[in-house]
Amino acid sequence: MNTYRRALSIAGSDPSGGAGLQADLKTFSALGVYGMTAIVAVVDENTVGVTGVHPIPVPFVEGQIRSCLDDIGADAVKIGMLHSSELILAVRDTLAPYRIDNIVLDPVMVATSGDPLLEHDAVYTLRSELIPAVSVITPNVPEAEILLGRRISHQDQLPDAARELSTFGGVSVLLKAGHLGGDSLTDIFYNARTGTMTPMCSPKVDTVNTHGTGCTLSSAMAAFLARGASLDEAAIRAKEYVTAAIAAGAHYKIGHGHGPVHHFHAWWE
Repeated sequence: MNTYRRALSIAGSDPSGGAGLQADLKTFSALGVYGMTAIVAVVDENTVGVTGVHPIPVPFVEGQIRSCLDDIGADAVKIGMLHSSELILAVRDTLAPYRIDNIVLDPVMVATSGDPLLEHDAVYTLRSELIPAVSVITPNVPEAEILLGRRISHQDQLPDAARELSTFGGVSVLLKAGHLGGDSLTDIFYNARTGTMTPMCSPKVDTVNTHGTGCTLSSAMAAFLARGASLDEAAIRAKEYVTAAIAAGAHYKIGHGHGPVHHFHAWWE
């Protein structure tokens, strides 16, 4: 019998379908991976902004994770929005016995609309307790600034910032450059296992449809790792997928704010 490559997303929901668990499932499906979810919060949001966050009780989140991993297992895990210290510690401790090699953390702190998604005191817990327990983190520039406690304003600061972020437990870092100016973007991937730095360049697409790009990139990274790619290959291919999804999504108008990327750009127009 055949089997599937499997990936579990632990994150919040987005009823408008562009970010969160919905974006993760679309990405997993587009990249040929069987997707599962553990919902940590029901988020009331759309392309314009976040109206509210309804947390799921922590024991129920733990139960969802165990139900998926005890029965189906996972080749990779993607972790998204974790709004509190209690939840961060619970997710870390629940995953630990399963010894999953490929865990990708998108340290979601602020929505594309600018709305905060992480309690203030949870930043320290995320940095000191969860990051050392994962394989890869995928922060954007504002998230990296919060984690490092300093400003990042130029492209040439990204390699040093990635190395410094890696010291939080020897984690590999895909640092996204999307918030910096210029006509092109050069994301940085620092492989903590090999000590190598890979710049990944792409043209900057003139579009407001950037809702869920961080969720999509991190879930793409998890999908390629689930399929057996190396860390470097997974980072490069995830970047290529997201770049193409942004470019294809720029031709669409949906919603009144930041629309989504086109997750299925390789399959339909």
